[in-house]
Parts: sequence; C-alpha cells; structure tokens
Amino acid sequence: MSEPATVREPPRIDGWPLVGNTVEFVRDPFAFYDRLESTGDAVAYSVAGDEFCTVFDPEYVQRILVEENERYVKAEMFQRAAAGFAEQGLLLTEGEVWRDQRVRVQPAFTPERIQRYADTMVEYAERTAEELAGDADEGGGDTVIDVDEAMSELTLRILAKSLLDVDVADRRAVVREATVALNDRGDASGASAFLPDWVPTPKNRRFERAMADFEALVDDLIAERRDADGEYDDLLALLLHAEGPDGTTMSENAVRDQMVTFLFAGHETTSLALTYAWHLLGRNPDAAARLRAELDEQLGDRRATMADLPALGYTDRVVTEALRLYPPAYVIFREPTEDVRLGPYRLREGTNVTLPVFKIHRDERFYDDPDEFRPERWHGEARPASDASGETPDPRADDLDAELPDYAYFPFGGGPRHCIGMRFARAELKLALATLARELTFEPIYEGDPDLTMAATLRPDQPMEMRVERR
Repeated sequence: MSEPATVREPPRIDGWPLVGNTVEFVRDPFAFYDRLESTGDAVAYSVAGDEFCTVFDPEYVQRILVEENERYVKAEMFQRAAAGFAEQGLLLTEGEVWRDQRVRVQPAFTPERIQRYADTMVEYAERTAEELAGDADEGGGDTVIDVDEAMSELTLRILAKSLLDVDVADRRAVVREATVALNDRGDASGASAFLPDWVPTPKNRRFERAMADFEALVDDLIAERRDADGEYDDLLALLLHAEGPDGTTMSENAVRDQMVTFLFAGHETTSLALTYAWHLLGRNPDAAARLRAELDEQLGDRRATMADLPALGYTDRVVTEALRLYPPAYVIFREPTEDVRLGPYRLREGTNVTLPVFKIHRDERFYDDPDEFRPERWHGEARPASDASGETPDPRADDLDAELPDYAYFPFGGGPRHCIGMRFARAELKLALATLARELTFEPIYEGDPDLTMAATLRPDQPMEMRVERR
C-alpha cells in the first residue's frame, strides 16, 4: 500500500460536549457502528473520555495486525474492560512475557496434536447426539432445547478432556457462571460497562464472585494433577513443566490464568459458532439437506475422522460462512505505541483502534448479498495464509474470488497474535457439526434472526430454543 504525500487526521463524527459519543454508543452499539461505516474507512470518535478510531478497510487491518504489528499493543481500554480476568494469561499479556508464553503453549496445537484430539471431539459429539436423540424420543419428537446451552456443555467437555485431560461434567456450572458474568459485565449496551472494575455495581460483584469460584476450580484441577501418578502429555503438562529461555517454569498464578483463558475462550467461542451454524441451517433447509447429503455420501454409517475432513468440502463451507456472518470474536482492539500512519491518516499514540470483524465480514464491497447465508460462495477450504516468515498464522478464504482481500475475512484475528487455537477450533467445529448433523435436525422455534449483544463475545440476546428430532 503506497503512502500518500500528505497525512491527515481521520474524519470525526459529531458528539455531545463532554461525553462525546458515549450516549449514542450505549443506546444502540450496532446502529453506532452503522454510522461509523457510512462515514469512511477510518473514523474517529470518543467514548467515555477515550479517543477511538474504527477502521473498515481490510488493507488497514492487515497493516495493523501483520505488517506493523510490533507498533501496536492490546488497547488500554480493552485491558481495563478485562480487569480481573486472567491478567497473566495469553490473551492479555504483552511483549516478551507474551512471546515466552506463546512459545511454551504452541506445542499443544501442532497438526499432529490436533490429529490426536479428533477422537475425543467425535466421541463427545456422539455422546451429545445420543443424549439429545434420547430426549427427542422420550418427548415424542417435540423436544425443545436451548442449543446454546447444549453446545456450551459439549465444547467445554471436549476442550477440558483434549487439552487438560480432566472431566468437568460435574463442574460445568462454575465455568458457565463465570462465562455469563464476564459477558454480562462486558455488555456494551449498558453504561456500567465503562465504570472501573472496583466500583461495586451488581455486575462487578457478580463477576468477582464468579471469578473467585472459577479460579478456585482451576486451582483444584492443578492440585489434582500435581498429586496424580503417571505422566501426562497435554496442555496442562506443558503449562506446569515447560521451561522458558531462563530455565524457569511458569508461576502458579500464570498457570492458573492460562487455564482460565483456555477454559473460557476455548469453549465459549466454539459453542457460539456451532449455535449460529444450527440457526443458519435451520433457517436454510436446502443448505441443511446438502450438508447431510455430503455426510451420507462420504461417511455412510461410520464416524467422522480427521482423514475425512478434506472430502467434507461443503461442511467446511458451512463453518466458514457461519463464522463470517456471526464471528464470536467480533471486534479486535489495538493501540499504537507511537504516532503511526494508516493510509492517508495519522493515528495518535494511545488511540483505541477497533477492527470490527462483524462489519467487515458483511461489507457489500467484498460479498454479494452479504447478509445471506450462502456456503457455496466459498469455492475452497478456508486455509491459513503464509506470511513473510514462512509460517502460517493468518486465516483467510482460499478462493472466494480473485478480488477478495485477505483481511475481508478474519474470524480468528491475524498476525503473530492470531488465535492460537484456530486449527483446533476449525477441526472441532467440522467434526462436531458432521457428527451431530448425521443424527439430528435442529429447527428454531423463534422467528427470524436472533437479536445480538456485544459482550465479551457476540452473543444471542435470547434463548436459542430449537426443536430437536432424530433424523
């Protein structure tokens, strides 16, 4: 991207004296982002006394996340919003601390490891299918479930067993309560989202109680592992025993915060992606029929394996399209550590820069009928894009069309700080979708698309109640 001869400030939308755009944002965050998008590809504003700039150009996203990533850190506003949540975990650390953690954790997510996790993914998906099918049989074909709850239980069990070799079936309520409390505190539509974490609001108090219980649960899991006989070869073993450059292992607090991070983020985002996939398939019966036809042809009566995934092209496209329309990690936050140039614009040091994944994914400049669920728009399997180092950290579509910019699609982020569990999550999504869709149908009983809430993740603002039936 060539640099312009002159550099100027990004266009700024009008706001109120003193409070800037805070009221407008809190009143309707989605309408506010619509206004920003209609203003330009980089738009400045202020919320709660902080300066912001939101960018909608994939080239700008690539500049921030990849080409000049060393000039940006996680935004201070994001750090404040996450205060009290796994502050020594991979999600929030910076610099050498983050790099050291990433190196220690990365071996848990190699392709060879993910191959080993596949059996667990399918086994737990089969158990869920059997349980739901049994409920449907008992209900005479008229059993209604909250699919969000069911998928959350499934993905938490998969993650805990695969990465930590623990069974959390009898402890799920603690993780679920922490997840709900974190999303509740981070709900962007409430003014309390901008209050400091030490203010004793009902949301903050609930969050503190839930996090205390969550951390106590994780401490118990760590203690159980330390007391266990035998050798383990999983993420928890890496956290406990992997040595850094100086020969030391992670502190107890750092190990706990890594586990909290993975137990929350690793199951919440994947469960939401599955929930939205079932919603979209339920609303598009032709797509659901095509998916099941592929599964019948490729799998027959046997269970899915990692070796089957290359042949499950339509299954992959369903996942890719669901993540386009409903990316659980819907906004990425960065902050320049110095004044930087972004195309024709100057971003001042300390500006909160937001990259709205959910808006760029529905931009009509890049997608025909951007609000429509059309898995067939993806001609190839979504794959990582190589960067200059020869590594493959950045997810993008293989061949939507020749003009699609890389960062018109980035549900797992990009650059060195892309989601470390990207390959794990995509494998889990495809294997779970294939396993459940072979056995069950999910029919939404609510009307239209769900209302959404901008919280820690992009969540439905209603129970995702669907009628479940055996095929």
